[in-house]
Amino acid sequence: MKKYIIAILFIAVFFSCSDDQFESLNTDPKNPQDVAADFLFTSSTQALGDQMATPNVNLNIFRFISQYWTATTYLDEPNYNIVNRNIPSNHWARIYQNVLFDLEDAKNNVQEGQVISDGPLSEEDAAARIAQIEVLQVYAWQVLVDTFGDIPYESALQGSQNPLPEYSEAEMIYQDLINRLIEADDALANGQGFTDADVIYEGNMNNWRKFSNSVLLRLAMRISESNPTLSQDAANTAIDNGVMTANSDNALIYYQSSPPNTNPLWVDLVQSGRSDYVTANTIVDKLNELEDPRRPFYFDDNLDNGYTGGTYGGSSPYASFTHVGETFLDPAHEGILLDYAEVEFYLAEAAQRGYSSVSDAESHYNAAITASINYWGGSDDDASDYLSQTEVAYDSTNWEELLGTQFWIAMYDNPYQGWNVWRKFDAPEFNLPESSGNPVPLRYTYPITEQNLNTTNYNNAANAIGGDTQQTALFWDVE
Repeated sequence: MKKYIIAILFIAVFFSCSDDQFESLNTDPKNPQDVAADFLFTSSTQALGDQMATPNVNLNIFRFISQYWTATTYLDEPNYNIVNRNIPSNHWARIYQNVLFDLEDAKNNVQEGQVISDGPLSEEDAAARIAQIEVLQVYAWQVLVDTFGDIPYESALQGSQNPLPEYSEAEMIYQDLINRLIEADDALANGQGFTDADVIYEGNMNNWRKFSNSVLLRLAMRISESNPTLSQDAANTAIDNGVMTANSDNALIYYQSSPPNTNPLWVDLVQSGRSDYVTANTIVDKLNELEDPRRPFYFDDNLDNGYTGGTYGGSSPYASFTHVGETFLDPAHEGILLDYAEVEFYLAEAAQRGYSSVSDAESHYNAAITASINYWGGSDDDASDYLSQTEVAYDSTNWEELLGTQFWIAMYDNPYQGWNVWRKFDAPEFNLPESSGNPVPLRYTYPITEQNLNTTNYNNAANAIGGDTQQTALFWDVE
């Protein structure tokens, strides 16, 4: 069982124990200046998982943008009005403040020897902990780049020393992120990292290494069209070093059955008592067309006439359309950071493009679909029957549409990656929202706070990317 309780107990003890009860009245005892690396690592990991999983319309609307869900009443978000609720600002702040800043503090504290319970660290174990932090930071940095484009990077995370950081070029950031993961591999292989504080793998460093190389593969394949040389080099390195090879390698956030560590899906779908979401006709129609065996897991059987998705971006009464599947109502439902199915789709693309470390695109494509069906409760026979359909079977003459569509289906519970898949492959075909007809966003616009407080750097970044609009394509989103 994952060790959220360790972190909670630690912070309680941390606040209750003090060598000097009469410290300066100017010190805020509820906001300590130095927090142990273990706690920071746990809290930032959970914050990352929460932000990527939550369906809260104030924080994360990727389930809408990827057209997996639509709204019953409040239609701004599925019509891509993302500024009324300050969604870009909230997403930006949560990743920077709750993930990247805390991970940077954890890294500094490991380097300074501020750890708990384990005693002094060897050089190898300290390096392994820093490498784990690097993996999560790279993950978070890629999320920000893939959401906004150019962002504060080199001059970011300096706090009061540089409150108005300059923006770095997105393509340059990608190159640096790739280098950071390549450099982290040896440390992950040769030391013991966080254990009890690790809510993903509980200190299993073999799995951390596979996770790191799988994130590297994700970075590499995202730029397969914009920078094919770097893409191939990075992908070959990731594959050679070892990526995920089974669902047991999946990078998951394990939640608990009672607050405060429940899956954010449960908070909005159950605890809130609201009925704001139904499945969208975009995903339901596609899965019905293919008789997809994941339907009983993705969707609830609440209608008498099968599965019917709500009209995307239009009013869709809750009682009239297919609800989200029961598994998503479980407070302990796992959050997905990266899974084996995603890795196999990248390997299929790499093989199709002729990368030297991988071959046989069809076998990897089949493995990706099988892994997804197995993960959700389907059998190998279900996968085999599904793959035997002409509309599903791999075809190298139409591989981008096939791979993009099946990749998107598999990312149903990792909706941010579903949006990335659609932007990369332009498949499947999405609906225009009924109420507005607005095009699907290609990026988030920059936060209002950046426009108001970091004006000069904001203006430079907006000009550099070609305009701060939702229809400005990212550097890797090549036509």
